Amino acid sequence: MTEGSQAASPFGLHRVLDPPGVLPQQAHRLDPDPRPYADEVVVDVERLNLDAASYRQLREQHGSGAAVRAAVLAIVDERGKMQNPVTGSGGMLLGTVRAVGPDSPLGLAVGDRIATLVSLTLTPLRITDGLADWDGEGEQVPCAGTAVLFGRSIAAVLPADLPDALALSVLDVCGAPALTDRVVRETGQGASVCVLGGGGKSGSLSLAAARRAGATRVVALVPTVAEAAAVRAAGLADEVVLADARDPVAVAAAVGKPVDVTVVCVDVPGCEHGAILATADGGTVVFFSMATSFPAAALGAEGLAADVRMLVGNGYVPGHAAFALDLLRAEPGVRALFTARETQAP
Repeated sequence: MTEGSQAASPFGLHRVLDPPGVLPQQAHRLDPDPRPYADEVVVDVERLNLDAASYRQLREQHGSGAAVRAAVLAIVDERGKMQNPVTGSGGMLLGTVRAVGPDSPLGLAVGDRIATLVSLTLTPLRITDGLADWDGEGEQVPCAGTAVLFGRSIAAVLPADLPDALALSVLDVCGAPALTDRVVRETGQGASVCVLGGGGKSGSLSLAAARRAGATRVVALVPTVAEAAAVRAAGLADEVVLADARDPVAVAAAVGKPVDVTVVCVDVPGCEHGAILATADGGTVVFFSMATSFPAAALGAEGLAADVRMLVGNGYVPGHAAFALDLLRAEPGVRALFTARETQAP
């Protein structure tokens, strides 16, 4: 291949090695060669941000940080991308643009420091330092390597006014608050909203988005007393309730009167039925967790005779990056929760 000259599929089909004919996210293995095709961008990677469900699963399976590090290296080496084989999810990354093909439509320039807004599950990736600077503790992974963005990829130039780690944490989940905003506005002024996992990254942003969109009852459901205290101190919810999101009866009891919109931001399996029970007939459930079982959600709603609309949060809403960063800047409570998470990370 002559660098920057060869035509390519904007969807990345030319990077699929196995099996042929599928999109990169479905592929078992991608070609991470750092020489760009005509519409591609190559990034020097500085940090990965593993999605919460994937990192939790890796810790539960492998235990120690060293074993988690080895597992991530093995996945990327085998697959040419970071896609957890159990959860199917990946994360996103931060880096500096190394090369831009002449036909790239992304508007990026060599030297731009960016965060990718597409999943690592479809991003060709090489790691060249053996993750030597990562102890396997925490979702953010300092590393050296290269990644490739396609013509239909999405990336955001990192803001100059925020620390890299903070910006990466926000951009990792920026689809959740943007879709929450859209759904609440569609529901109408005075909507009631419950966020399962309201103390987490996507959860806290979704609480702030719901209130900004006009919700008059905002409920945060969290699993621990300490998390409840943090959300109350942040002032992001009208009600903060305690329950295990995997216990449907406990969730329904904690929420009380069913809400118009329920947003699921919990990174553990088994939260589908509680979300359905918390939602009023005619309401909407937005699933923003990669741990969600969509058969369980669909069959659960049927079995409960629940007339609810269920949406898959796909991580992309036009303007989602700017929207989430604006929430962080404008809402001191959101920033306080994000900062506390960074401080408490191992």
